[in-house]
Amino acid sequence: MTRAAPRLAALLAGRFAGDLPVRLRAWDGSEAGPQDAPVMVLRSRRALRRLLWQPGELGLAQAYIAGDLDVEGDLVDGLSRVWRSVRAHGPAPAAPGPRQLARMARAALLLGALGPRPPAPGAPRARLRGALHSTARDRAAISHHYDLSNDWYALLLDETMAYSCGYWKRPADPSYGPADAQRDKLELVCRKLGLRPGARLLDIGCGWGSLALYAAREHHAQVTAVTLSREQHAFVTARVRELGLTERIDVELRHYRHLTADGHDAVSAIEMGEHVGEAEYPAFAARLHALVRPGGRVLVQQMSRGATAPGGGAFIETYIAPDMHMRPLGETVGMLEAGGLEVRSVESLREHYARTIAAWHHTLETRWPEFVALAGEPTARVWRLYMAGAGLAFTEHRMGVDQILAVRTAPDGAAGLPGTPYDWYAEDIRT
Repeated sequence: MTRAAPRLAALLAGRFAGDLPVRLRAWDGSEAGPQDAPVMVLRSRRALRRLLWQPGELGLAQAYIAGDLDVEGDLVDGLSRVWRSVRAHGPAPAAPGPRQLARMARAALLLGALGPRPPAPGAPRARLRGALHSTARDRAAISHHYDLSNDWYALLLDETMAYSCGYWKRPADPSYGPADAQRDKLELVCRKLGLRPGARLLDIGCGWGSLALYAAREHHAQVTAVTLSREQHAFVTARVRELGLTERIDVELRHYRHLTADGHDAVSAIEMGEHVGEAEYPAFAARLHALVRPGGRVLVQQMSRGATAPGGGAFIETYIAPDMHMRPLGETVGMLEAGGLEVRSVESLREHYARTIAAWHHTLETRWPEFVALAGEPTARVWRLYMAGAGLAFTEHRMGVDQILAVRTAPDGAAGLPGTPYDWYAEDIRT
């Protein structure tokens, strides 16, 4: 009788540096690989069949989402070991070549795994149409990720409903949690933007309104909050009414290209620029310049990728954030400057994002039955894989996130900024 795990281990050996980074357990109970590693469990022959029909990252992800493949032990540790081993082996092809596919087919035949294409997992897939980054396609891409449901995000996030990197000022303090880190991030953004009572803030890609509500309540700013997500628009509109802030906050369901009111004192784009697109980013930068008054400030908080590290990937594009584009930080800075803005400060928050995602991941795991009840197990497994992979990407410096502060310099050259940024971080200062 052919034992599945040793045969599969031999098939995979050439893809890694040294021994297998994880232990395999197949549907027939056979095992292979290091004893002290996380265990990758192939629960049925269908897991191998999925890889034949969809070789590479997406096939593996779909096998996991469907429950045909699972990981016993620490999923983050398992992914980290696999990625480290693949990188140590050297550049690998995006998908198996003809010879590798032939070996996989022969193994599948011997293991009784050949058969028709398995059905797609039950989690929603992005299905976008139209020209890349057209208004309609952008709205559909945003809806796929952010309109999952407000209840889902309320369960995942803290009470601030901030779905972006926090600013962990006291990570060693056990009483300091995700909500504290998000409030400290919101305060830092408001200080960097120099908000004063009555200042006009335009928040592009406002999410569930965390910055808009904070700026209006704590800094008495006049805020225009803009989103393409109908779920977010409904949520923020309701919160503005509940908090009695209708005189200070206007919530708009609109694409940034259709914004017409200029002369704002400050403009923010918190992890929204990743959705703009490579070809469209120069026009976006010019739009930021046009929307802020001379002497006004622009703060872009945005994810980046390393110069040689790929961004996105088939799993992210299919299940999480279609049409997302990230680039090295320096390229974004260059585009903002080419758009007419003067970049005055760049602050890396990479380690802060690793902590933020770890907090979200912890919530997902500790409240797993509630997430499954809300959206079904396949969707919950998509997010488990997403949280594990995203956290590793920041920890291992394959991705970064930065706050970029820029100004629209006044005609006389004045930038309206202090000579040093220390006031942004002072504990006892409220602007």
